[in-house]
Order: sequence, then structure tokens, then C-alpha cells
Amino acid sequence: MQKKNVKKAKEKNRKKIFILILMILFTGVVLTSSTYAWFTTNKAVTVQQMDVNVTTSEGLQVSVDAKNWKTVISVDDINGAGTTYTGAVNQVPTDVIFPVSSIGEVDSSNGFMKMFKGSVSSNDDGEFVLSADQEVETHGKPDGSFIAFDLFFQTNAPATLYLTSDSNVVAKNASKGIENAARVAFIDEGNVPAGTSADEAQALKEGNTPVMWEPNYDVHTSSAVKHALDVYGITTTTTGGVQLAYNGVKAVIPSSAGDDGKGLSWTSDDSTYFSAVTPKIKSLASGIPTSAYEQVFSIEAGITKVRIYMWVEGQDVDCEDNASGSSLSYNLQFSTLANA
Repeated sequence: MQKKNVKKAKEKNRKKIFILILMILFTGVVLTSSTYAWFTTNKAVTVQQMDVNVTTSEGLQVSVDAKNWKTVISVDDINGAGTTYTGAVNQVPTDVIFPVSSIGEVDSSNGFMKMFKGSVSSNDDGEFVLSADQEVETHGKPDGSFIAFDLFFQTNAPATLYLTSDSNVVAKNASKGIENAARVAFIDEGNVPAGTSADEAQALKEGNTPVMWEPNYDVHTSSAVKHALDVYGITTTTTGGVQLAYNGVKAVIPSSAGDDGKGLSWTSDDSTYFSAVTPKIKSLASGIPTSAYEQVFSIEAGITKVRIYMWVEGQDVDCEDNASGSSLSYNLQFSTLANA
């Protein structure tokens, strides 16, 4: 009798182990066949090129230091600004950038826009959860997660600053769709009269209301369309869709956040950590021609300082694993004319 009970117990244990193995295998299949926001595979976006082009219509000039005025600004100009602009904090990563999120809030402690770098892990229940730390830009930092720099615009009369239809964010080489998660923000830091010392212009830091631009807002890959539905419950199309609502990260998210202490999903609307974002400027950057330019904001005569941020928005439905490993080109062209 005892031998029979031992044999039955062994058989029962074998069945349990077999079932556990099947469950593990099934879980592996589910995980490998799904896509998630914030690049759970920890892949990055390569920054292969960034061009900043500025038109000179109506006498508009641009500078990285309020001393040397030009019509075209290069990445080398931005990176080298520290030699003539002591307080420059220009961050242009040399190889890769990582998804971050922002609601466009300016940090009162340093005057920079709050940017949060997220990471995805699993909690005790095996669910994917989001945590995030605030990342502050540093001048010349080659391994930052986003791009940030100052530009100075000079004009002889009050004007409206526009982005031309040649402004875009595009993929270099083969597109995987991450360009559709790109964001750019502009902060008007203030104005001084023409002839004011460069030091005074450089010291401007009055901005607190960024203007956010969402290029490619109506373009998604088929993987992103599926991701939007499966993860966010949002129905969209590959082209011609409406601007999609999303909740940007507004505060540091500890891995234990949430009412149950088990972490938060990136689809959460917890107002402690997230806030709805609707970029003011939404324009096509997919090569579709348009004569109408996008208004950024008005500038006064003299010298106006503008801080610019460029990033991949982790809370965008297009920020999913299939889009990772891409190369991006950010291109800006400014004008004081409303159209071509």
C-alpha cells in the first residue's frame, strides 16, 4: 500500500511539473508574440543626423551664441557653442537616444523642461509595469536620451515664427516607424533689444510654456496600429488618422507605484504620475507638400532666445518594439512668412 501511495505521489508531481513547463512555454510564446510600449527589448534609436535650417525671409537671422549670426546652423555649431556661450547647455547625443516622456512642464528649479526616462519591468504578478526617472540635460553629454539646445533669433521688426513645410522628422535608411513617435518643443526664453550684449541675451530664461510639435501625427505602421488597439484600446489607421490622445509622464514613477504597490502600466491615468497631452502643432512630415506653414509663436524685434527639445515620446502608440533600432533625422526650417 505504501509503495502504491509513493508511486501515485510521484506521478502527481510529474504531472504538476509538466503543467508548469507548459505554462512557462505558453508564457514565453505570449511574450515573444506581443509588442509593448517603451521598447521592452531595450533597443535604442540611433541619431544618425540632425539638420537645423533657418530661412532668412524678412531679415531673420539665427545664432547659437547671440554673437555669430548665420542663416544655417549645423550640429557642429550647436556642439561648439560652449566656446563662445559660457552658460550653454546643449545636449546632442552622438549615437543613440532612448524613449522619454514629457507633458511640457518647465522645472522651476533649473528652467529646463521636465523629461522622464522610462523603463519597463515585470511585477510579482508577471505584469509589465512602467517606472521613470527624471533626466536633466548636460552640455556636451554624448549619451543623453534626448536632444536639447538654445537658438537665438534676430529680426528688425516684430514677427511670427513659423515652421516651414520642409521641417520634418524622418527615418534614415529603412523606416521602422519610430519617426512617428517623435516630438519637438520650443520654449520662448525672452527678448532683448538689438545691440544688447550677447551675455545678456544668453542669460535669458523666462520661458514656462513650451509649444509642442507632433510631426507624422496621422501616420502609423501596421504594427503600431495593432499595438494601439492591443495595449491602449485605441483604433487607428496607417494613414489619415486623427491625432491620438496620450498621457505624458509628469513625475518620477517608482517601481512600486500604484494603489496595490505593484507598479503602474503606461496606460494608467493616475494623475500623480500622468497628464493628458495635446501638442499644439500637428503637421505632416511625410513629404506631403503644403503651402501653409505652422505657427510657433510671435517674437519681438531684437534678439529672442528659444530653447528646443527633440525626443522620442515613450507614451506614443508608435513607440513599440517593432520600431526600435531605427535611425532618425530631425530637420527644422524657420520662416517669418506664413506660407511659401
